[in-house]
Amino acid sequence: MTQDSNTARAILKANDRGGYTVPNGRVYPFQWNWDSAFVALGFDTFDRDRAWTEIETLFRAQWPDGFVPHIVFWQEDDGYFPGPGVWDSGRTPPTSGITQPPVAATVVRTLWDSAAAAGQSEHYRPRAQALFDRLLGWHRWFAEHRDANRSGVVVAMHPWETGRDNSPEWDVPGVPIDVSNVGEYTRRDTGHLDAKMRPTKLEYDRYLALVQFGRAAGWDHAAIARSNPFRVADVGMSMILLRANRDLLALAQALGRNGDEIARWIADAEAGIHILWDAERRTWCSRDLLTGRHSGYVTSASFLSFYAGLRDPERDEAMMAHFDRIAERVRYMVPSLDPDDTGFQMIRYWRGPVWAVVNWMIGQGLAEAGHEARAKRVRSDTLALIQGSGFYEAFNPLDGSGSGGDDFSWTAAIALAWQTPS
Repeated sequence: MTQDSNTARAILKANDRGGYTVPNGRVYPFQWNWDSAFVALGFDTFDRDRAWTEIETLFRAQWPDGFVPHIVFWQEDDGYFPGPGVWDSGRTPPTSGITQPPVAATVVRTLWDSAAAAGQSEHYRPRAQALFDRLLGWHRWFAEHRDANRSGVVVAMHPWETGRDNSPEWDVPGVPIDVSNVGEYTRRDTGHLDAKMRPTKLEYDRYLALVQFGRAAGWDHAAIARSNPFRVADVGMSMILLRANRDLLALAQALGRNGDEIARWIADAEAGIHILWDAERRTWCSRDLLTGRHSGYVTSASFLSFYAGLRDPERDEAMMAHFDRIAERVRYMVPSLDPDDTGFQMIRYWRGPVWAVVNWMIGQGLAEAGHEARAKRVRSDTLALIQGSGFYEAFNPLDGSGSGGDDFSWTAAIALAWQTPS
């Protein structure tokens, strides 16, 4: 075991709050949806039961209609804004009213395969069966409330739902959001971190205006989907859900469950996700459904097509050309925004830095598609960043310095997942 592995384990243990893990104790003191999914990958390398518990705890906060929130406020902490009082979801435990990228099914399949490889599948079968039902309910919620046209894409109602909070993909779709009634507020993130790394005030105003819109709608997701001022088909969530549905179908088969509904969702996506291909810019990218316009940006999420299991020689070749071009411009892959873009900022959140969790998905997808050399580059760059700078939230793709919070749970988890032989 390497020293990095020892440190990564220590970070997960230090951020463990008894059933769930906070991303970073100072900046993010609650349970975050996709953070916990990735964290389970790390726990699985040294404490299999704890890995399953992480996901089970998240799904304890699932709403009756299948919705799984992006934050669960298991305990009070005034050090974070916006807290449960701002969201006012009316749930117990208190939660936010938006969701996050649905990586959990992929992680649960990984946990299941890990247990099976260790000869423990029968021991974990009841837990897998219970989580399968929860996951199926969440994916059904996506089909009903985020994919009204059955095109297989996920329509985000808030930038925070995408997990890529301040990506430039949301700049133009965010313009119509009315921020005039947001009022005064005090951000907590910039009190812990350098403001140059964080979203701007205008971006934060838009985030809060959308929270206020959802709260005024009583977090009725059907009503929000009909009238929300921000409705963007997100390339990241769409690719992640397609992959998650493939993994959920594999779980259904392993557990002897009916997978017909899941298979239909996969077929819908394979037939409809092409609306996220920008033929002019030759990239996968998000699309504003209110205007029909593609963002045109090449982001790290653009490379998730391989992770989603999409195979198209012409489009794959175009994405590999982008990959190779970007690889010549940065020291560490994969930056969250094309460094040739005029808006590239190497340390501002989702406008440039490298994220270990996105690299994990990109690397896995590239390897599965047979692009071994590029997959190896992504994996080795990720581990080099961690070894050189520590377990930061994200990293500068030019010099490798850390960005965002330190001692970050999901970065530690990816280090463990990638340092442990599969």
